[in-house]
Formats: sequence, structure tokens, C-alpha cells
Amino acid sequence: MLRNRALTASFLLLCSIAYSQNSELPPDPAVSAPGYSKPTAQMRLHNYFFDAFGPYPILGAAFAAGINQANNTPPEWKQGGVAYAKRFGSDFGIAAVTTTTRYALAEAFREDTLYYRCDCSGFLPRLRHAFTSTVTARRGEDGHTVFSIPAIVAPYAGTMTAVYGWYPDRYNGKDAFRMGNYTMLGYVGQNIAMEFIFSGRHSFLSKLHMGGRRGESPPAAATTGP
Repeated sequence: MLRNRALTASFLLLCSIAYSQNSELPPDPAVSAPGYSKPTAQMRLHNYFFDAFGPYPILGAAFAAGINQANNTPPEWKQGGVAYAKRFGSDFGIAAVTTTTRYALAEAFREDTLYYRCDCSGFLPRLRHAFTSTVTARRGEDGHTVFSIPAIVAPYAGTMTAVYGWYPDRYNGKDAFRMGNYTMLGYVGQNIAMEFIFSGRHSFLSKLHMGGRRGESPPAAATTGP
């Protein structure tokens, strides 16, 4: 119970930080996005398939299934190879629904939910950018930052689908919300990794996304990046 409350509090804290960033509109490059280049429809489609069905969601589902197997979650699926396959399919399905919802709603809201590195220096500003980017997106030709409904809804759409689609009957909306909190925290960790580890014009991830713009600063600022 305490862990669930802590996760919920963390989630609400992220929302409040993002709302503050959006309402105050501080004049830093991460918000005003100088030189921002809006991804084309072809780029967005390519990124969707990579993020939904590429190597990273497969590896992530395999890792999550291993943890659930070790914890015997849910216990109704028991143990063994068949149980692991079921958990892998479940975790991959959750990720696929989450990503599909995120991209579909982003199209409806005309948002760009890709992660862009902060064009700032210092550990704390970059960490703050990674946190707030979990619940924000780019919008418009100038790429200004907005509070993102798709970013908020998507993690819970995936877990709700799992709970009411293929999880044992004893699971309900409360469990889906708890699992969605884990997904949201997973996004925080992913953004931190994108900001500090898997970024740069020559990184493997950047080469696979948008010709080097996935996980980077806007193109005009990228010339001074790593």
C-alpha cells in the first residue's frame, strides 16, 4: 500500500512539474525549441513501428517477463516455459497497446511525443528535462512544449487493456492503475537513459530514428552536441 501511494505521489509530482513548466513558459531552449524540425508523417510512422515492434520493446518485454516469472506474477500462470511465454506475450502486448495509444493520440492532438535532449548544461537541468518530458510533448511548427494528454493516458491504456483483456479475473482497475504507474516510472527511466546514455548523433538509437534526431536536441542545436 505504501509503495502504491509513493508511486502515485511521484506521478502527481511529475504532472505538477510539467504543468508548471507549461504555464510559466520559461525562456530556455528546451521550451522554445530553436531550430526545431517537425518530423514528417513518414518519420512518425517509422518511429511508431520501431518503438512498438522493434528490438527495444522485445528486449523490454523479455526482461519484464523474467522479473514476473521470478516473482510468480500473476500466480495463476504458474511456472515453466509456457508460463514465461504467456508473461512475455502479456508484457509485449501492454507495451504495444501503450505505444499505439501514445502515437494515435499524438496524431489526434497534433503533438510530437518523441524525446529530444535538453539543449542545456548541468546535471540537474538535464535531469529535470528528462522528468518533465515524461508528461510533455512538442506542438506546432516551432516545437513549443505542452502538457501532453497522450503521454498521460497511454501507460494506463496498456495496463487497462491487459487487466480486462487477458489477466486473471481477480484483477481490476486498481491493479491496472498500479501497473500503469510502473509503466510511467519506466518512461522516466527511459528518458533519463536517452538524456545521459543513449544519445548523440552517432549513437545506435539515433541512427535508427529520424536520421539522427531521435533522442537528440533540435537539429540547430545538435551541431554542438556529442
